[in-house]
Amino acid sequence: MDLIQIVALALIQGLTEFLPVSSSAHLILPAQLLSWPDQGLAFDVAVHIGTLTAVIIYFRKDIGLLIRDWVLSLAGKGATPHSRMAWFVGLATIPAVLFGLLLKSTGLDESMRSVTIIMSTTLIFGALLGVADHYGKRVISLEKMTLGQAMIIGFSQMLSLIPGTSRSGITMTAALMMGFNREAAARFSFLLSIPVIMGAGLLLTLDLVKSPVAVDWGVLAGGAVLSGVSAMLCIHLFLGVINRMGLMPFVVYRLALGLVLLFMV
Repeated sequence: MDLIQIVALALIQGLTEFLPVSSSAHLILPAQLLSWPDQGLAFDVAVHIGTLTAVIIYFRKDIGLLIRDWVLSLAGKGATPHSRMAWFVGLATIPAVLFGLLLKSTGLDESMRSVTIIMSTTLIFGALLGVADHYGKRVISLEKMTLGQAMIIGFSQMLSLIPGTSRSGITMTAALMMGFNREAAARFSFLLSIPVIMGAGLLLTLDLVKSPVAVDWGVLAGGAVLSGVSAMLCIHLFLGVINRMGLMPFVVYRLALGLVLLFMV
């Protein structure tokens, strides 16, 4: 990869991982449209580590409380809102993990990386996000979440394994449709991303260990730092403005992108 491709892909991963626009689609499309060489497993691992580090640093206080109270609940010290949320995040992750392993074992994960599929999911799930944001009641806070609601969001996350769907987009869509406010939908989506990104990074790392291709550590370090810094800025700005501007700008962007892809197809 040349410097432009390295910088572009690292920034794309960092900026789109937590926005409802699909990071996988934005990583696949430039390579296909600009005939870039495949970035390879090592680079994918690096940018995943970068975005994972960003979300862990940003939510470090929340994560610390979740882990502390979850451990205390295992020791029989009683349930707290933080321990309940830790259980919700863990249990809601299971559907996507199982579905991801199924896709990987059957090879369907690679066959779905086409412009036609990305175009379709960008339009369909972009429109659904718009419906959820416009008609959702937006009255339920994160503290009022039930296990059933968490699992519905978790099952919706399975769809994010189809390129173009957007993990944050589909989980926020599900939360908004159930009446959660925008900030609650976004925060749970971000917390839910931690085990998912960690699992994806682990699978990519295992594949990398088996790969005979040489690793350029300088490129990987640069990609990880760029994706991490851009992801942290993205999370901070997104949470700061989501209640004021809503999600319609992202809906419009997705629909415009989908129409451009439709014209190309």
